[in-house]
Amino acid sequence: MKIALISSEAVPYSKTGGLADVAGTLFRELDAMGHDTALFVPLYASTKGRFHERLADLKIEIWIPIGTATKKCRVYSEKQPSGKSTGKGTVYFISNDEYFDRPELYGSAQGDYTDNDRRFIFFCRGVLEACRILGLKYDVLHCNDWQTSLIPLYLNTIYRRDPVFAATKTVLTIHNMGYQGLFHPSSLDAAGFGPEIFHPDGVEFYGKVNFLKAGLISADILTTVSPTYAKEILSPEKGFGLDGVLRKRAAALFGVLNGIDTTEWNPGTDVLLPSKYSRTDLGGKAECKRRLMSKCSLEGTQDTPLLSFIGRLSSQKGIDLLADSISELLGKGANLFILGKGDERFQGLLKKMASNYPRRVYFLAGFDEELAHLAYAGSDIFLMPSLYEPCGLGQMIAMRYGTIPVAYSTGGLADTIVSSERSYDKYLTDGNYSTIKDTGFLFNSHNRDALMAAVGKALSVFRQKNIWQILVGNAMEADFSWKNSAEKYLELYERPVTIAR
Repeated sequence: MKIALISSEAVPYSKTGGLADVAGTLFRELDAMGHDTALFVPLYASTKGRFHERLADLKIEIWIPIGTATKKCRVYSEKQPSGKSTGKGTVYFISNDEYFDRPELYGSAQGDYTDNDRRFIFFCRGVLEACRILGLKYDVLHCNDWQTSLIPLYLNTIYRRDPVFAATKTVLTIHNMGYQGLFHPSSLDAAGFGPEIFHPDGVEFYGKVNFLKAGLISADILTTVSPTYAKEILSPEKGFGLDGVLRKRAAALFGVLNGIDTTEWNPGTDVLLPSKYSRTDLGGKAECKRRLMSKCSLEGTQDTPLLSFIGRLSSQKGIDLLADSISELLGKGANLFILGKGDERFQGLLKKMASNYPRRVYFLAGFDEELAHLAYAGSDIFLMPSLYEPCGLGQMIAMRYGTIPVAYSTGGLADTIVSSERSYDKYLTDGNYSTIKDTGFLFNSHNRDALMAAVGKALSVFRQKNIWQILVGNAMEADFSWKNSAEKYLELYERPVTIAR
């Protein structure tokens, strides 16, 4: 099967979040499975800086209409060991310095770039024109999020009679309904569309153009990143105003759980860890905890529970709920590690808490890759109190490293964490641990009391070492490899659809 993955970011070329991990890792997995797979991404300044020696100029110039103007597009590919610059397993870069030669991918500290609509109109049309000129006929164009959501609409309108795409299915994956690409109606002109599609059944959304909606009404198949999230976004609470559109397309909507790169995230081979370990030999995990506590100047011993949070400091991630609970967490005898950046209000609050509780709370505003690996390995409990979480990767990584998650029961957290409501006391009484299948702790109400009840239960089990080791073993045995996810995507790629072009 010939598959093109199209994304505004993908590891290792560009990254701001989980979208990059999904796009880059799925591309590699499908390629390894023997499919004729390509990846299309913008050529950002950071990409050029890191990969300039591996870029091959394909020597084609494409003039992309953006409203009444035209912008020059250059296409590059990553040099392959075989010397080929196109074909199976190729990464294509869509280039225009005016749009992509900038310090960041989507915006600065002052906010999103004001021309993001035109930047990603250019990217979408650049991908399609590159396919036309290079004669790249794909069975599937797999688009991701609002930045590529115009592609299905283009194939149903401007490119509908183009023979290159006559048999091409479109798949659109929604990574987070909270990000939709809302722009002024003038974006329609820039994209080459007329006013006939600017209405409630088209791309109009409360007086603006909604790029994500363009894909939702046009793609042949819709997916999102976990089965539970696929159900949640059909509701007004989680659909962000597009739940009605999604309910109309419910028959074409599927939830496919993301995976993680089990080569990168492997405590047995992780080069960033001071001591490696496995499910059957956890000695290295204890050493990682000792190093983490020492590095962060946290007091206590191996028996002192160490809780961690790694992620964006935003209300979506539940950092407000966590911040409100810190004093109570410390009162239960736990220490706390927090790594992340985001809302300045939360950063200030967490800095104050770390100052108020030295040697009990460690907070670093920003991201440190080596420290993150050490925290996943060296912590006992991983906190994910997200208000909503389409999939979540942190809980999968934590479990891979034998760190037990405590999380709000939503989206991919509910799909990946096994948590029973029953008390563990009976296991202490009869000593029959073989029926324990749990890998973590979920709470069902998004409030401080529910979070603290789940943490309290986790801390109680942490002190029951025989049971805790079973949970650690269960968590480390869970299979979150991309192979499972890739196989499910292939099933959807092969699903019969009516292509009305």
